[in-house]
Amino acid sequence: MPFTQFIDYLLLEKKYSAHTILAYRNDLDGFLGFVESNYDDLDLAAGEVGIKTVNYGIIRSWIVFLVDSGISNRSINRKISSLKSYYKFLLKTKQIEENPLAKHKALKMSRKLQVPFSEKEIDDVIQLLSEEKGFEGLRNRLIVELFYATGIRRAELVNLKISQVSISEKTIKVLGKRNKERIIPLLPSIEVTLDQYLREREELSIIEDEEFLLLSKKGIKIYETLVYRVINSYFSKASEKVKRSPHILRHSFATHLLNEGADLNAVKELLGHASLASTQVYTHNSMAQLKRVYKNSHPRNAK
Repeated sequence: MPFTQFIDYLLLEKKYSAHTILAYRNDLDGFLGFVESNYDDLDLAAGEVGIKTVNYGIIRSWIVFLVDSGISNRSINRKISSLKSYYKFLLKTKQIEENPLAKHKALKMSRKLQVPFSEKEIDDVIQLLSEEKGFEGLRNRLIVELFYATGIRRAELVNLKISQVSISEKTIKVLGKRNKERIIPLLPSIEVTLDQYLREREELSIIEDEEFLLLSKKGIKIYETLVYRVINSYFSKASEKVKRSPHILRHSFATHLLNEGADLNAVKELLGHASLASTQVYTHNSMAQLKRVYKNSHPRNAK
């Protein structure tokens, strides 16, 4: 099977998730298929062996093919990134002497500004949820509050275990990308909702996934599409924004913290970002607040 060594490397050494590894394999299989279909003169009898002999001209032809196919620059860059990682692995394991993508520059992308929910929109949703009773109402409220108060990712929330929640220390331990752990403080309001939810949870007739915090009414671990439906459903009642998703709540968490003067490095740690560059995108959403502070505070403004 092609790319077996590389896939094992991603799984065992890089500790990538199954979803990420599947994306890498699909990208590499797509490139291999393109080369096999368009370059008969290359020795591809052994599958990926032929890819080791590919030059940048062939890769560029693949990129042109992807562009002509109508694929977005963002998706193309991701595919190229997968291929680039593969060649880095080949270099590391001394299977090639030069990375044909070493000097490649990513395609330009139009930056789409994610519009966060306003504080009022979030307050309105929590108010709506506070009026709902029973297990599902409390679970849905806890989902919204955890997203907004911790900046947790959807997959992290779905896989959150009871053992990762410490009521005594008022923290949750989140297992993020590449199994990197981070500790996030819990607000007093979440402690109240959490306590109420856990009491309702104990009353479920059947609990199959005992170790997980957030369950469906059937007692199994919640899943990502359910979480998306919860967020989209409640925020459609309080917001006219086109995009209403868990990721927008994560955006709102970061943007509102920065608006209130939070340190960028602190926000980076709370979000679980590997680099500050990933966090800096949220400073664009805070520009309006920065302008207001500047206007009200700069000494020349009063003159």
